[in-house]
Amino acid sequence: MFLEFERELAELRDKIEQLEKIYKFGNREVRGDLIELKKKFREKSEKLYKKLSPWERVQLARHPKRPHTVDFIKLIFKNFTELHGDRRFGDDKAVIGGFAYFRGKPVAVIGHEKGRTTKEKMERNFGMPHPEGYRKAIRIMKLAEKFKMPLITFIDTPGAYPGIGAEERGQSEAIAESISTMAFLKVPTVAIVIGEGGSGGALAFGVADRILMMENAIYSVISPEGCAAILWGDQSKVKEASKALKLTSQDLLDMGIIDYVVKEPYGASHWNYKNSARILSCYINACLKELCSIPCDQLLRERTKKFEKMGVFSIIT
Repeated sequence: MFLEFERELAELRDKIEQLEKIYKFGNREVRGDLIELKKKFREKSEKLYKKLSPWERVQLARHPKRPHTVDFIKLIFKNFTELHGDRRFGDDKAVIGGFAYFRGKPVAVIGHEKGRTTKEKMERNFGMPHPEGYRKAIRIMKLAEKFKMPLITFIDTPGAYPGIGAEERGQSEAIAESISTMAFLKVPTVAIVIGEGGSGGALAFGVADRILMMENAIYSVISPEGCAAILWGDQSKVKEASKALKLTSQDLLDMGIIDYVVKEPYGASHWNYKNSARILSCYINACLKELCSIPCDQLLRERTKKFEKMGVFSIIT
């Protein structure tokens, strides 16, 4: 599946894949055409994704073929061992977390997971965590602190699950505890918005020393549809809402909410998972090298100052 504005690129990709099959079967005459088509694809994709509107970037952030947390875990980390359950109620599959090795060093990894197939989406609750998901994450955060492992979080959720059962089990309290735990964690922390960063459900994993954001990801207090319904009383005003919310990676970088925008291969991650993971891995490595050299007390002070600055404004009379 591809979005409407990607139709031409999808047709080019189909031609490239057909020629690659022919080339693999020994027909070397197509090599020149293959090189030319790949060059054309790269040029067109880079040009296309540079001029997207905020609403089009929202569509890309929700793209069904966009890489998820499990994809990045497989491509970036080694020997990932997943932990399950919150020791209170159950195991929430909308949150995946555990321990792994990043470039030979142990780290803790936590992230939202939406699932790919219909069955997986149902099991993962479309990436919308319940309280037990956040409590599982808190358990992993505290273990990371205990064993002095850096923490890496992947943010990709439309928001925390708003159901009655979740509220009865303390959804808001679980999110608040997750935010508080991350804020004062005595280890280096890196958060990456890889798709949707929606509301408090995303912020629960976002109070980090360094916040990265994929080029076509979004990060906002509310979805464009919710914003349009509240401000205009009309959900069809999503384009206007997307622009007003300032939810793109460049908007958030300009406002100082995030630290780095991670470029995506060919302009969008879903075209090449491996290159996307390779680029992201370099950013994570650079951040961890910097953060691991900072004393713990200084790290906590700088993290506190970082978030105290957000939302501060002055009125000139």
